[in-house]
Amino acid sequence: MKELFGKLADGTEIYRWSLENGGTRLKVLSYGGIVQSLEIPDSRGRYANVSLGFGTIEDYVASSPYFGALIGRYGNRIDQGQFTLDGQAYQLDVNDGANSLHGGAEGFDKRVWDIEPFTEGSDVGLYLHYTSADDEMGFPGTLQTKVTYTLTAQGDWRIDYEATTDRTTVVNLTNHVYWNLAGESSGSVYDHELEIAATRYTPVGEGLIPTGELAPVAGTPFDFRAKKTIGADIRAAHQQLLYAQGFDHNWVLDKGITAEPEPIATLRDPSSGRTLSVSTTEPGLQFYSGNFVDGTLVGSGGSVYRQGDALCLETQHFPDSPNQPGFPSTTLRPGETYRSATLHSFGR
Repeated sequence: MKELFGKLADGTEIYRWSLENGGTRLKVLSYGGIVQSLEIPDSRGRYANVSLGFGTIEDYVASSPYFGALIGRYGNRIDQGQFTLDGQAYQLDVNDGANSLHGGAEGFDKRVWDIEPFTEGSDVGLYLHYTSADDEMGFPGTLQTKVTYTLTAQGDWRIDYEATTDRTTVVNLTNHVYWNLAGESSGSVYDHELEIAATRYTPVGEGLIPTGELAPVAGTPFDFRAKKTIGADIRAAHQQLLYAQGFDHNWVLDKGITAEPEPIATLRDPSSGRTLSVSTTEPGLQFYSGNFVDGTLVGSGGSVYRQGDALCLETQHFPDSPNQPGFPSTTLRPGETYRSATLHSFGR
C-alpha cells in the first residue's frame, strides 16, 4: 500500500509504503529510504513496532538522528572529512565535529528515493533508486544506487545494496534502524542480550576515529562472543566507553567478507521473547548503544526517547577505511559494481 506521508518545505511529496509478509509488517518512506515502522509479534502473538521513529515528516527533517535511514555515501566517520584516492585529495562535508559522518549533512538519509514495489515468488519488497551527483557532499563520481528491501515468506527482512560509479570513489552503505525488541516506547534496552561473532574490534580516539589497531575483545567490555546484556559492562571504567559514552564501535567480524550473508549477531529481549538474528556479507558491525539519544525527541508512540532506549547494529566496512590502508578497501572504480547484503531474521 502506498500513501502520502507528508510534504517537504519545497512541496516535494513524501510517500509511505506498507508491506506485510511472513508475520512481519514494514513501513518505508521515500525520504531517506527510512524504515518508519517494523512490527513483529512476541511470544504470545502480540505485535509491536520494534524500531524508533517519528510520526511526521517534519520531525524527520528537523531532528532525526538517522532513525531507520539508509546511510551513504559513506556509513560511519571519515577523519577530518578528508582522504586521498589515486593521488587526488578530496574534502568531504564535515558534520560531526571535525569529521564527516554518514555521508555529510545531506547524505542519503536526507534524499528522496524513487521507489517501485515488486512481488517475486513468495517474496514482496521495494526497489529504491537514487542517483548521487558527482561532488555531492564532496564525493567524486556520479553514483547510481539501488537498494532492495525484501520481506520473505518467513518474515525475514533482507537489504541488498548495489552501486556503480563513473569515477573512482569510496562507498560504504548501511541502514540505521534503532532496535528495541520490547517496543519503541518501552524504555531501556540495557536488559537485551547480545552476541557478536567477533574476537577483535577497532579502538577509537577521542573523536571516535579508529586508531588503526585491531584489538582483541577478550578481557574487555567489548567481548560479546557469549551473549550478555547490553548493560552488563556499559558503565565499566574503560577509556573506550568514556570516549563514546557507551558502545559506538566497529567489531571486526570473524567471518570477514563473504559472498552471501552469514550469521554474525543475535539480539534477544527476555521480556517479550523476541529475537533478531543478523547475517551479512560485510566484514564489520557497528554496535551503537543509543548513547546520544538525549531526551529531547518524542517518538511515533508518543514517548520521549532517552539514552539507551534503542541500539543499532550497522553492518559495514570499517570507519575511516579510506585513510586506513590496513582496513578492507571501500574503493569503487568504473566498471565495478558495489554489492552488499544484510538479512534480519526474527523469532519469538
